[in-house]
Amino acid sequence: MKGKDYFVVTTNVDHQFQRAGFDKKRLFYTQGDFGLFQSQDGKDGMTFDNEVWVNRAMEAQGFIRDDYGEFDVPHNKSIKMQIPSNLIPRMPTTGGAVTNNLRSDGTFVEDAGWRDASARYSDFLRRHENMKVLFLELGVGANTPVIIKFPFWQMAITNNNSTYACINYGEAFCPVELEDRSICISSDIGDVLERIL
Repeated sequence: MKGKDYFVVTTNVDHQFQRAGFDKKRLFYTQGDFGLFQSQDGKDGMTFDNEVWVNRAMEAQGFIRDDYGEFDVPHNKSIKMQIPSNLIPRMPTTGGAVTNNLRSDGTFVEDAGWRDASARYSDFLRRHENMKVLFLELGVGANTPVIIKFPFWQMAITNNNSTYACINYGEAFCPVELEDRSICISSDIGDVLERIL
């Protein structure tokens, strides 16, 4: 993607795009972010970074950090599977209970960072209307098609300069209106990307 004008919209919440080197300003995690905590009821509308807490909790359980900063199970394979009560995370403002910032019910917090990413995605789409665009869908299943799959189909159908591509083992297909401008590959994404490289 280096040198390309791109944007990534994803339902993954695990930071894998950032870890792979993608620019954070070109990412929209629509379903939340495991790197954030929010209040359990979501009413205050705020989130906060949980990396320091995660590191402390991993160390408290006995995980060992390697030379690259990654945690691993100790050689004796003994971990505590619990943390001290003083490490139970709490909201910094109220001391209330927290949960992961994950869209699972009506308590999900769309904070300022989420809204900014949504606006950047909308702006990207607006700036690229009717331009030559590749809508590349990787592994989107039937669980949440209204977030990526269906919108990609609709945008590709209305933009005759676009191409829709889908790599999805067992679920690579497109509407008949897109057949002449689509590439659908039913295979493992990793294998396909390796072959391309």
